[in-house]
Amino acid sequence: MGVKSDLLICTPLECETKEEMLASMKLAKKEGANLTELCIGSMYFSHISEVDHLLRLRTLPSIVSFRPNNVTSPCRRFSEKTRLQILKRAIELDVEFVEIDLEVCTKDFINLLRTEKSNTRIIVSNYMNTGCFTREKLGNLIIDAQSIGADVVKLVIHVDSITNVEPIFHMLTHCQVPLIVRTTGERGLISQLLGSKYGAFIIWGSLGGKFVPGLPTLVSIKQVYRLEFVNADTKVYGVVSNPVGHSKGPLLHNPAFRHAGYNGIYVPFLVDDIKEFFRVYSCNDFDGFSVGIPHKETALRCCDEVHPLALSIGAVNTIIRMPVDGKLVGYNTDCEACITAIEDAFRERRIPNGQALHASPIAGKLFVLVGAGGVGRAIAFGARSRGARVVIFNRNFERAKALAMAVSGEALPYECLNEFKPEKGMILANASAVGMEPNIDETPVSKIALRSYELVFDAVYTPPNTRLLQEAAEVGATVVSGVEMFKRQALAQFKLFTGGLAPEDFMRKIVSDQFQMHPQNC
Repeated sequence: MGVKSDLLICTPLECETKEEMLASMKLAKKEGANLTELCIGSMYFSHISEVDHLLRLRTLPSIVSFRPNNVTSPCRRFSEKTRLQILKRAIELDVEFVEIDLEVCTKDFINLLRTEKSNTRIIVSNYMNTGCFTREKLGNLIIDAQSIGADVVKLVIHVDSITNVEPIFHMLTHCQVPLIVRTTGERGLISQLLGSKYGAFIIWGSLGGKFVPGLPTLVSIKQVYRLEFVNADTKVYGVVSNPVGHSKGPLLHNPAFRHAGYNGIYVPFLVDDIKEFFRVYSCNDFDGFSVGIPHKETALRCCDEVHPLALSIGAVNTIIRMPVDGKLVGYNTDCEACITAIEDAFRERRIPNGQALHASPIAGKLFVLVGAGGVGRAIAFGARSRGARVVIFNRNFERAKALAMAVSGEALPYECLNEFKPEKGMILANASAVGMEPNIDETPVSKIALRSYELVFDAVYTPPNTRLLQEAAEVGATVVSGVEMFKRQALAQFKLFTGGLAPEDFMRKIVSDQFQMHPQNC
């Protein structure tokens, strides 16, 4: 059974029976895997003939791994004789790879397994759950594995900061032997999504859409990221946020890059310290970034230059690395995206025959804003620029007061939000995270209080139809989903990313299709 693809997409199978292993292998093939890791230590079997049968019936190239008892499930203990017999049998059957832990592997052990007729490649693996992994330390581990006769070296590393992935990319680029790296922990996800750019020949994914920290799903590898097309020249873009799993950016920008014929990939960056992130990932391969919660204000201070609008707002949601000097330039595409979405909703409802207003329909309106973070600042400045009267509510009252002073508005205590009804026909904009997945039952404003508002906008787009918007529609208000803002700011970002025009019709269709297909999983 030959491996025909340059990039191998692998998924680990931890099943209790031969039948479950074979069924999972069938699903893995359907979802795009072309390699599976058969974790024999997870199986219940009374005789090694069951494993023999599994290996003979496999429908995909495989790695046979059988880890030592101290790391196998405590419910299953196997003799070293059994482990040796199964690994040796896998080699006799020409299974593509067998994996042996460095802690129990020696030259003699490998020589005992090898047969002259077999084409099996021996992987020597090292599992590291704690510690700091510098380039030097990783290099020494690779040398140790290579010195005892490894055909392939495998490192499984727990990553507790996204910046810890950088030494992994360095080793993938410079390693003189085939190297497999698999990370554990959510912050290590980019090791798989960007691995093929740096020379990885095996990428790992999870089966059946299962959430496994550090692994993309097989379906996303094949349908969203299309990692088989990523190469050393691919430019890297992504959303810098925490949390980041809710972002729809990868589902939009990656197909748009391919549609435009642009060699780029857009990935989620789960970042705790944005200053450290930009310090570590400073090369020109990392070309552009969307900036999300909670980094929009701090990101401004990471930039070498800031667009005047973003500077006045005090927050950036887009950063571009200049190709000549590597400087970071910050922009804000949230402001216009939100305000034009609200204006167009007013115009669509009020103006017959699609006639346009010369003045903004929000001019003179009382504009109630919930939230004073990065998105809130963008919306506040946009509303003020259109002549609206801005009132700000935020849990941190000092932040609300500071923003109100910046836009010549008013700040009121968050606890007064539901009682604030000075006039009818107000505009409400939620720029907080209240109502965002997984807390979809929450809302910043009661249904009764919503009767005072003519239009309600929610920057939250996961889910696209929040409880706030549902209840606002029920009391007769015009509603504007965060999906519309997301769409507009992403179009502007794409133009900045590529230095050209965005395929607007294509991108709008992608957004509409994605939110219709997965309205609760954006």
